Parts: sequence; C-alpha cells; structure tokens
Amino acid sequence: MTPFEMIIAAGIGLVAGLVGGLCGIGGSIIMLPALVMIFGYSDEANTEHHLYIAAAMLVNAVVAGTAIRPHLKAGAIDRAVVVRLLPTMAIAIIGGVVLGDQMEGRVPKLVLVGFLYTFVAWTLFTAIRKLPEPTEGEQRATGPRLGTIGLGTGLIAGFLGIGGGIVMVPAMQLLAKVPLRRAIAASAVAMCVASPIGAVIKFSTLSTHGLRWQEALTLGLAMAVGAAVGSPLGARLTHTLKLPHLRLVVAFVLGVSGLRLLGVV
Repeated sequence: MTPFEMIIAAGIGLVAGLVGGLCGIGGSIIMLPALVMIFGYSDEANTEHHLYIAAAMLVNAVVAGTAIRPHLKAGAIDRAVVVRLLPTMAIAIIGGVVLGDQMEGRVPKLVLVGFLYTFVAWTLFTAIRKLPEPTEGEQRATGPRLGTIGLGTGLIAGFLGIGGGIVMVPAMQLLAKVPLRRAIAASAVAMCVASPIGAVIKFSTLSTHGLRWQEALTLGLAMAVGAAVGSPLGARLTHTLKLPHLRLVVAFVLGVSGLRLLGVV
C-alpha cells in the first residue's frame, strides 16, 4: 500500500470505530463497503472480498477492545451475559470462516447486504413503535438463550467477516430481553474475544484464494489506527445519546452501507 492509501484506510477505520463503538458492532459494515468503493475488485468473483474480510476482522477486535473501558465506566457490562455468550460464539466463528472460504467472495458480500437491510427494518420498527426498555425482572438472559445467540452470531460473523453485533444486539433485545445499552456492552466484550480467533483462521486461508496475508495485515493495521481513536468516543456516546436517536443512527448507517456494497451509490 502507498502512504496515501494507508491514510485513506486509517480514515475508514476512524469512521468504522466511531460507529462500531456507538452501536456495539465491529465496524465491518462500514469498512467492507468503503474498501469496495475505494479499492474495488479485480475479477467478477470478487476475490479481494476475502482479503477485505480478513483485514476487517482484525479491526473488529480493536474496535471492541477499545470500547470496553467506557462501558465498564458506565457500569453497563453484565458479566453473566458475557459468560453465557462467549463459548458458543468463539467456537462457531471458526465454522463460519471455514464455510465462507468455500465460496466466491461475492457470495458473502450479497448475504451481508441481506443482513444489513433486515437489521435496518428491525431498527426502524423499534424506533417507530418506541418499544420500552425491559426491566431487570423482565430480562430472560438464560444460558440456553444466550448460548443459542452466541452460536448463531459466531457462524454469521465468521462467514461475513463482521464483528457480530449487527446480529447479537437485536437478538439479545428480542430473545433475552437485555436492555439496549447492556446488549451493546456485552457485544463489545464478546467480539473482543471471538474476533481475533476468526481473524487468525481467515488470515491462514487467504493463500487458497491466491491472496497474501501480508497485504491484509497492512490494510488491517492501517484501519486499526483510526479505529482505536473512534471506538472509545463512540462507546462514550452510547451512554449519552437518547435511545431513539441511537436506533436511527444505526439504521441510517446500515442503509447507506448496503447501497455501497451493491454499487448503487
């Protein structure tokens, strides 16, 4: 990469880190569309998408790790929720990476778009309906429920190269009745552990697609510099923004990201 390209990558990481820390997601939904728009693909199979996934998974760990301290300071991390999420997510993310490596890069790209707009629809629905935050007594964060959420999240995160918060946060709200800010905080902690596992597996398989892991590492490190700045700022905003505003920010960002991946804008 040229110095100019590294500066651009750092800028992508900055924005991805800000949104990722704010929403409890890894930031891939920002990074992947941006990388496609700026660096593009060299073939119809979108082979470079595997390289972009590897770099993004590396940054996901940075985004999650740097967001944890503000969540701790705000007292938003529920350790029982995290412990029940992590084991299945950490194992399943390996399977997701292996599955994704059996396909052309354009397949996970298109699946990602589908997930983006499913989440946008849910986010807008909850904003319009103004669903009340569950109380402590209403929370259903049991081991089986959170283990299932971790399993599904890990598979999707490994397959698509995302941190998993795009699935984990609404799933915890809907299925386990975890309040939004606690769900975001738990998502960040879970990704901090699971994302590096997925990244290592993904880096080790890049050669099967004719790609060099060194290129993914350089790109990932450049984005990580910006993400390390943006993520803690986004995490602090999570505890100051009003919930309806937070949901609308998420919906807008995901909607634009989907259009970028489809090449519409």
